[in-house]
Amino acid sequence: MAKTAARGGHSEAATRSSAKKRRPARATAKSDVTAAATELATIFDYVGFAAARLTRARVTFAHGTTDPVAEAAFLVGEAMNLHPDEVEPNAARRVPKAAAQRILGWVEQRITTRKPAAYLVKRMYMRGLPFYVDERVIVPRSFIGEILDSHFGDDHPLRLRDPAAVTRVLDLCTGSGCLAILAARAFPDARIDAADLSEDALAVAARNVREHSLENRITLLQGDLFAALRDQRYDLIISNPPYVDAKGMAGLPRECLAEPRMAFDGGADGIDLVRRIIDGAKAHLAPGGGLLCEVGRCKPAIEKAYPRAELLWLDTEESEGEVFWLEAVRLADVVSA
Repeated sequence: MAKTAARGGHSEAATRSSAKKRRPARATAKSDVTAAATELATIFDYVGFAAARLTRARVTFAHGTTDPVAEAAFLVGEAMNLHPDEVEPNAARRVPKAAAQRILGWVEQRITTRKPAAYLVKRMYMRGLPFYVDERVIVPRSFIGEILDSHFGDDHPLRLRDPAAVTRVLDLCTGSGCLAILAARAFPDARIDAADLSEDALAVAARNVREHSLENRITLLQGDLFAALRDQRYDLIISNPPYVDAKGMAGLPRECLAEPRMAFDGGADGIDLVRRIIDGAKAHLAPGGGLLCEVGRCKPAIEKAYPRAELLWLDTEESEGEVFWLEAVRLADVVSA
């Protein structure tokens, strides 16, 4: 013990004493939550309480919600079996005891484990649609969903394609299958292939495809990018691949460490898989087709790697220059620097 103390450590007796002193603090914190909860009644009350707890705990919001109020509303809505759009209109509704216990439990789990809220409730929403998620897949959060709704419609000034003309779609790195399902909604006449390297991810995707009753339109394929496709060609290829660079991987927040590492790691400059997608797309796009790819903050790296590529960078409500569109006809001239 003397040797440990000499190194600036703590003796066994001191450790036991310190632990005894800390227990009341933890008990007090727990009792504070319980006491505060007894004063809560409505959805509005619980959203405010949960948001305050999440704010004090300084959790990271990067999984479909952007702030503590939005995440609190998501958790409360799930406990009350409400769609996110239904939470605010029902703010005055009283929360039953069982739902209140779920809310308080999820909030404390969110804080202590730092797991994304979607993993706690096994659900996430994209473009208003619910998707099952668990730790086998990255929590879905892609800007491509908005682009499918906006840039392929009749009323957009920059309409990329007539939805009726899109009959074959490929979703690379499908993960939970959310983009494939959103593509099925955007292109009602299309058949969709959805590929992923991870068998675990495809098991989650299969569940989502079943729950959205799309087994007859979406085919799931296991393989490394284009490897499972043979000579198939598509009117549209969409992909939200791993694109975090080495520096970003080293600084991932604790919440993101709960997700599959392979869903993030894009290599040294973040575009290892993007290069392979661009280079391989020319063999799998039909004449008149196009590639829609999300790359996060890798725009500089891609423009450096493909200086002659005529990339059209698309903005969304929450992003700028994180998704590109590349016409099939331009792929013949695309050569990596």
